[in-house]
Amino acid sequence: MDSPVKDIAAVSVPEAAAAPGAVAAPTRATRLGPVALVVAGGLSVQFGSAVAVLLMPRAGALGVVTLRLILAAAVLLIVCRPKVRGYGRADWGTVVAFGTAMAGMNMLFYQAADRIPLGAAVTLEVLGPLALSVIASRRLVNLLWAGLALGGVVLLGGGGFDRLDPLGAAFALAAGAMWAAYIVFSARTGRRFPQADGLALAMAFGAVLSLPFGIAEAGDKLLVPSTIGLGLAVALMSSVLPYTLELLALRRLPAPTFAVLMSLEPAIAATAGFLVLSQALSGTDALAIALVIAASIGAVRTQVKSVRAPAK
Repeated sequence: MDSPVKDIAAVSVPEAAAAPGAVAAPTRATRLGPVALVVAGGLSVQFGSAVAVLLMPRAGALGVVTLRLILAAAVLLIVCRPKVRGYGRADWGTVVAFGTAMAGMNMLFYQAADRIPLGAAVTLEVLGPLALSVIASRRLVNLLWAGLALGGVVLLGGGGFDRLDPLGAAFALAAGAMWAAYIVFSARTGRRFPQADGLALAMAFGAVLSLPFGIAEAGDKLLVPSTIGLGLAVALMSSVLPYTLELLALRRLPAPTFAVLMSLEPAIAATAGFLVLSQALSGTDALAIALVIAASIGAVRTQVKSVRAPAK
């Protein structure tokens, strides 16, 4: 799933490609360290999602979301100690929108992961940022990438989603739409709040929003010590750890390169699903995921060239 850390580079291609402070032309040697950090962050996110799926029989999908957001928010608030004074109505409106998108994205994605394989859920979810990139680019070549992604989705669904739970697929697609909104508001929050203060505040708001849903589904199961322990593991693996790793990576890695690396997450999710959840991956599934990854990378590269092209 998608994790809150993605606001650091605003994983959308338009934002990432134009990110201030991106390194202009690092050497191959200097890229290896940051690339390893990004890959480690992706592994942490997706294996954290796999652990979340294991926790769902205890607390339900919405209960797991609540645990993740509350515990991750607690850690970030303690570490960041964000200031709450000196901000205007527009600033807080951005935080509220960001937190709402975050809570919605997570609740929808975990509902999907509870019904369909993790790799398929992430592949469908990534269509949201991909669509945002295609729309923002406004270049004809992006129709090719959109078609490639559509072909991958058709393959993934067996020509009509007959191999996937329809409700699970719908939840994943809806999570992708929320991810696109999340990207927009995360970028705005990053511009209005220093460091990770906006993320911590939005995470806290998202946790409050998810709390009634988690209580309704899981009740006092959320208070079981072993469940809390696993929830903390999910929070650290899916939010806190990857956020830290990607923050360090982005200090030395060009944002477009970061966006390309994030496009690999469906493959990482499929691997996590296979290793942790014993979710088999057929040749058709692998081809479908590869098509969506190729479409994402192509859209990133097209958008980067568009941003760099001199105005006429």
